[in-house]
Amino acid sequence: MQTEQERQLLEAILQDPQGGLADLLALYGGMLNAQVRHILPDPRDAEECLADVMVKCWQQAGVLQDRQYSLKAWLLVTTRNLAIDYYRRLRRDCTTSLPEDFELMAEELVEPHQSEAEEVIAELVWGMAEPDREIFQRRYYGLQTSREIALCCGMEEHTVNVRLSRGRAKLKQAFLRRWNREDPL
Repeated sequence: MQTEQERQLLEAILQDPQGGLADLLALYGGMLNAQVRHILPDPRDAEECLADVMVKCWQQAGVLQDRQYSLKAWLLVTTRNLAIDYYRRLRRDCTTSLPEDFELMAEELVEPHQSEAEEVIAELVWGMAEPDREIFQRRYYGLQTSREIALCCGMEEHTVNVRLSRGRAKLKQAFLRRWNREDPL
């Protein structure tokens, strides 16, 4: 679901791509850069990846506007997936070995298309009240640690972890209700 601000931003991108993308970077650039830097520590690789995200956003602006997708959610998922693609490409070209655990994590994160269940979960997350929505976005879409989220949101790390735990329980209940299933536990 798009906000009015996102609709205006997409309209600006369609009308004046250079100005619209500059506005997009002013609004979401820090968040996207932080997400890319978690995966690609080299600033040059991160900058190249973000440039590709901007091109993809420009190319998909009409589709995003027509389908009413949340621009922020789309940006987070697209940025994460492109950064993982860059990481894999760099790993193929690099002769030194990279951490094995990251490859396992990357394989779990990347899916070419969202399943219906994933779409429902994303919809439920975006329907959460603040600050829980922001915490979930930063943790599960932005790949930030609880400590980083706590610093950004002005909370204790323990509070962030408690909110994540309670939020997951609420999401599970809402998801099961949506699918008309009882909790087996």
